[in-house]
Amino acid sequence: MAVDVGGTTLKGGLVGRDGTPLYVERRATPRAEGPERVIAAISAFVTDLSRARSSGGGVLEPVAVGLAVPGLVTATHAVFSAAIGWRDVPVKAFTEVDLPVALGHDVRSAGEAELAYGGGSGDVLYLPIGTGIAGAVVLSGSLYGGAAGWAGQIGHIPVRPDGLLCACGQRGCLAAYASASAIAARCGENSAADVVARVLTGDAQAVAVWDEAVEALTLALATYTLLLDPDLVVIGGGLSLAGDTLIGPLRERLPDLLTFRRPPALRVSALGVHAGLLGAGLLGWRAQEAHV
Repeated sequence: MAVDVGGTTLKGGLVGRDGTPLYVERRATPRAEGPERVIAAISAFVTDLSRARSSGGGVLEPVAVGLAVPGLVTATHAVFSAAIGWRDVPVKAFTEVDLPVALGHDVRSAGEAELAYGGGSGDVLYLPIGTGIAGAVVLSGSLYGGAAGWAGQIGHIPVRPDGLLCACGQRGCLAAYASASAIAARCGENSAADVVARVLTGDAQAVAVWDEAVEALTLALATYTLLLDPDLVVIGGGLSLAGDTLIGPLRERLPDLLTFRRPPALRVSALGVHAGLLGAGLLGWRAQEAHV
């Protein structure tokens, strides 16, 4: 069983050892009802997924649980998430199912899936953009977690000091300008997809908000490039569905901030919105193997 916890959507399903999604379901994240309600929703989702299901003349019986959650994460606790609001949630709070369970960071798990199933190696930044923004840092083909395992919080890089207030409590964070949720909220829309549709019609407000988002992303990517010299940046998450409306301006603007060197290649995720789910699946298989 795999559950990818997002600020807007819970993506759950059953994932085969080879990374094949065998069953996929989405549910709304009850974020507005508070972190306890989100935890309960995750536990209920896992319980529902644990029931045996028929598939292709056979029966799918889950053997382990992989949970990919946002924010600061250890193997035993969801330490903090600005998007959801929880603090120090033990892994056992997320499931009542008596199976091996592994907890991991949503973006790093998705980055592992991108490396395993989507291609890409060497020095890569996997950057999914959804309710929040974080990056999976890949150095010399291996995920880099940092001293405490919390590397990649690029969404909280200040791109505009004293700018907009972020959910994390800081001001001017990249996420406050370029996350899908921020883009939608600043235009009074329900989703970033609605904003993109308005951008394509030339709507002045939407174009201005989108331009600020692209500018903030360009600045953050330039900073990351100068520090860690990636050869590839992979954009994932819901905002990647904007395609060339996002990637095109980023490719045009990034060289202007990297005048003495070539910018890294940019592309959208090969796994699309399934990257996080497949990453959670990898966590689950790892838990199963450790239990055997």
